[in-house]
Amino acid sequence: MSKRDDVPYEITHLVRDTCLCLHVQRAARAVARRFDEALRPLALTNGQFSLLMSLNRPEPPSIGSVAHLLAMDRTTLTANLKPLERRGLVTVTVDEADRRSRRMALTSAGRSLLAAAVPIWKRTHAAIDRLLGASSPDRLRSDLMALS
Repeated sequence: MSKRDDVPYEITHLVRDTCLCLHVQRAARAVARRFDEALRPLALTNGQFSLLMSLNRPEPPSIGSVAHLLAMDRTTLTANLKPLERRGLVTVTVDEADRRSRRMALTSAGRSLLAAAVPIWKRTHAAIDRLLGASSPDRLRSDLMALS
């Protein structure tokens, strides 16, 4: 690498100290680890909890609407559904109104597991909110939503 291609070490520190992407990713991983640990007794990950919660609706949602809500592509969502289907927590059926589309629904076992997970989620969420101290958790949520 030639000298003119070198990035000054000061830039490395600037990125480390100011990069929103880096800090959001690090925080997301730390929060995800806390929820994964808390939900482990139920054999759930934080992503699976979010997916199950996104299906907790009066009418079975389409794969597209859930993918949009969870900010993931349909292929990733379909892959994430497979283990939940195998566990008997979710069903995926053909949409009667549009045979090309699929609808997802919680099974009785899925609803029961979700009900057991909610108190764990609440406790973990409250603990994370307390870690923010004088910072406003509601302001942080609002700022993060503005970015997405």
